[in-house]
Amino acid sequence: MSSLLSKKAACNAHGQDSSYFLGWEEYERNSYDRITNPEGIIQMGLAENQLCYHLLESWLANNPHALGFKSQGQYIFRKLALFQDYHGLPEFKKAMVEFMSEISGNKVRFEPQSLVLIAGATSANEALIFCLADPNDAFLLPTPYYPGFDRDLKWRTEVVIVPIHCKSSNGFQITEEGLEQAYEDATNRNLRVKGVLITNPSNPCGTTMTVDELNLLLNFIELKKIHLISDEIYSGTVFNKPDFKSVIEVLNERNNNNNNSTNQIMIREQVHVVYSLSKDLGLPGFRVGAIYSNHKMVLDAATKMSSFGLVSSQTQFLLSVMLSDKYFTKTYIKENQKRLKRRHKMLVGGLKKAGISCLKSNAGLFCWVDMRHLLKSNTFNAEIELWKKIIYDVKLNISPGSSCHCNEPGWFRVCFANMSGRTLKLAIKRLKDFVADHDEFNYHTKYHQPTT
Repeated sequence: MSSLLSKKAACNAHGQDSSYFLGWEEYERNSYDRITNPEGIIQMGLAENQLCYHLLESWLANNPHALGFKSQGQYIFRKLALFQDYHGLPEFKKAMVEFMSEISGNKVRFEPQSLVLIAGATSANEALIFCLADPNDAFLLPTPYYPGFDRDLKWRTEVVIVPIHCKSSNGFQITEEGLEQAYEDATNRNLRVKGVLITNPSNPCGTTMTVDELNLLLNFIELKKIHLISDEIYSGTVFNKPDFKSVIEVLNERNNNNNNSTNQIMIREQVHVVYSLSKDLGLPGFRVGAIYSNHKMVLDAATKMSSFGLVSSQTQFLLSVMLSDKYFTKTYIKENQKRLKRRHKMLVGGLKKAGISCLKSNAGLFCWVDMRHLLKSNTFNAEIELWKKIIYDVKLNISPGSSCHCNEPGWFRVCFANMSGRTLKLAIKRLKDFVADHDEFNYHTKYHQPTT
C-alpha cells in the first residue's frame, strides 16, 4: 500500500519512464549474443569504455601485490578492513589529482586538499546540488544533456532543471542569448537560479567546449553571482583536436590576467568540478567519483555527505598503486585515445556509407547522430516512432534526442566503445539495411501510388 510509504518512495519523478531507460529494459529482455542470441538487441545506449581492458588486466597480472593487499612487502589487509576516515586515503587522493592533471596535459595542478572522494559521478553531482541549492531552486543545463541528470540532479534534491536551448546550426554550442533566455525563463517561473551545470566534453554530443564558451559561462556566473558545475568525466576520452581544456585551466588564465584579487577569489569559489574514473579508465563498477572545489564550506559539507557513499578502502588502495605507476598511466591514456579515435572513425564512416551523418566530434564514447531525414514528420512523435522501429525491427538500442531534451527532433546518441569491433560492424550493417529498406519504401510510396 503506497499510503504506508514516504512521498519520495511513491513519487514518479525518478525519470525511469524516460525512453533512455525504457530502451535499456528492452535490451535486457532480448540481449544480443553472437552465439546464443544472434538476432537480439545490440546495446548502443551504454556509454561504457571497454577498449583497453587488456592494459588494465596486464597491469594487474604484473602487480599482484596490489590485489594481495601488500605494501612494501607487508600485508595491510587489517588496516584496509578496519574503519577508514571518510576523507579518504591520502595516497589515493594524491594519485587521483595527479592523474587528473596528467589528463589535462599537466596544464592544471589539482590539489589533494580540494578533492572530496565519493561513490561515482552520480553521487558527486547530487552532493554538489545538495550543497549549492535548496528544493525548488533552479540549475540551468545546456541541451542536449545526459538523460540521467533528470534522476541524478532532481529526484532527491527537488531542484528544478531549466534548459539552455542549443541548436544544431552552430554545433549545439552555448550562446549568450541562450543563457539569458534560460535565466529569464527561470525568473518568470519564480525560480531562484543557483547555478549552471555543463558536461565537458559533452554527453551526448562528444564535443569539447571552446575557450570562448567557457569564458562566456564564467562571465555569466560572475555577473549573476551563481555557481558553475563542470562535469569532466570524459576529459580523458578526447581523441582529436581541439584539446580538452578544463574550466579550472581557463579560470587560472583569467585570474592571471585579472588584477582584482577580490573577484579572483570569489569566482574561484563559484566553480566546481566533478570527475570519475568510470569513463576514462573504464571502471564504472568501482564507483570512484570526486568533487573538486575551492570553496571551503562546500568541501566541508560534501565531505560529510560522502559518508553516505564512500569509496571502499580496498578500491582506493588498489587504484593508488595503479595510478602512481606513471609509465602505466601515460601508456594507458595514449592507447585509449588511439583506440577511441579508431572506433569513432569506424562508426562515422560506416554510418556515412548508410547515408547517415554525425555531428563533428572529438571526444566521448558515442556519436550524436543525425537521422532527421528518416523521420515521417519533423515532430518528436515521429522521432519516437523511428526509435521504436530501430529497437524492435533493427534490434539496436540507441537513445533518442528527446530523452536528452534536444529541441530538434531526429537526433540520436549512439555508443561505440562498449562492444567488440565485430559487433559494431554488425550494428552498422543492420542500420545500413534499414536505411536501404526505408529509402526503397519511400520511393515506391512516392512514385507508385495506385491510380483511381
